[in-house]
Amino acid sequence: MLVRDLIDGQEFDEVFLVRAAEMRTKKDGGQFLKLTIGDRTGAFTVNIWDDVEAHVELCRAGSVVRASGSFSVDPKWGPQARARFTPAEPGTYDEAELRDGPPRGVELMEADLRELIATIRQPALHGLLEAILGEGTPTWTAFRAAPAAKHYHQAYTHGLLEHSLTVAQAVSAISSTFPGLDRDVAVTGALLHDIGKLEAYAETDGIIEMTDAGKLLGEIPLGYYRVRRAIEELTDFPADIAQALLHIILSHHGALEHGSPVVPATREATLVHMMDNLGGRLGSFDRLERELAPGSVWSNFDRAIGGGAYFGGAAGDLGEQRSAA
Repeated sequence: MLVRDLIDGQEFDEVFLVRAAEMRTKKDGGQFLKLTIGDRTGAFTVNIWDDVEAHVELCRAGSVVRASGSFSVDPKWGPQARARFTPAEPGTYDEAELRDGPPRGVELMEADLRELIATIRQPALHGLLEAILGEGTPTWTAFRAAPAAKHYHQAYTHGLLEHSLTVAQAVSAISSTFPGLDRDVAVTGALLHDIGKLEAYAETDGIIEMTDAGKLLGEIPLGYYRVRRAIEELTDFPADIAQALLHIILSHHGALEHGSPVVPATREATLVHMMDNLGGRLGSFDRLERELAPGSVWSNFDRAIGGGAYFGGAAGDLGEQRSAA
């Protein structure tokens, strides 16, 4: 049984991947273990209140365990369960069923990326993209495999490539609609806006965690310094173009309270921020659709979109057509 098939009040006895394990402190000063477990279709929370030390090694992040218990959906906290854990016996589960992956083939995404880079006519920007994302470069190797997030959208191998590409394609498509936009600056900024995630996140055995650098410095400063260093290594890179591009990276979260040290102050930065926000939001719908139980048209409450997602009507028909194809 997959996570998406579980309903409120249902008993289960299944093998799951431990996606996260965190020791926390109770109000009385004692400790409990907060787990996030799941498979490729979804995840839920389990709190271990008793025999905590005995579960720390068994339920470490990245391990595969057998869990038996009762599943529930809390209106405020979402899907969770009370469960007992034992080691998962080798050969009793399919590894592919547990780990998430991108909906698009990575080779197709790479071909689309190369095609988009080829449309950048400004020589300095084209050279910068080749220096950072050119085939065979160390950055490209890491970028191609990296996840886009720990939770919510494109939180899987190749997720950063998928997210950056879709945002850049959207920016490219809309650039001709509004006057005054420098398309080459905007598309380059879209492709590189999340480059700091290469240092901010690390993935090991399908488990995504923030690095020390990610926690201490943040993905935006890390991305800014990476791109600035790359610019400084190129000869005669125009200062005004460098400033416009770096502003996109620094402002793409859109607001100071969301982690951007500055807010978007140019057309190009505003467009990248809007398309980035849209791409992340629609990525959440993709994730929720994969988690949807067969026959259901509504997802559970999701914090990323602030409610449940609906996949009925025309949207549901389109989903069936995609599945059939």
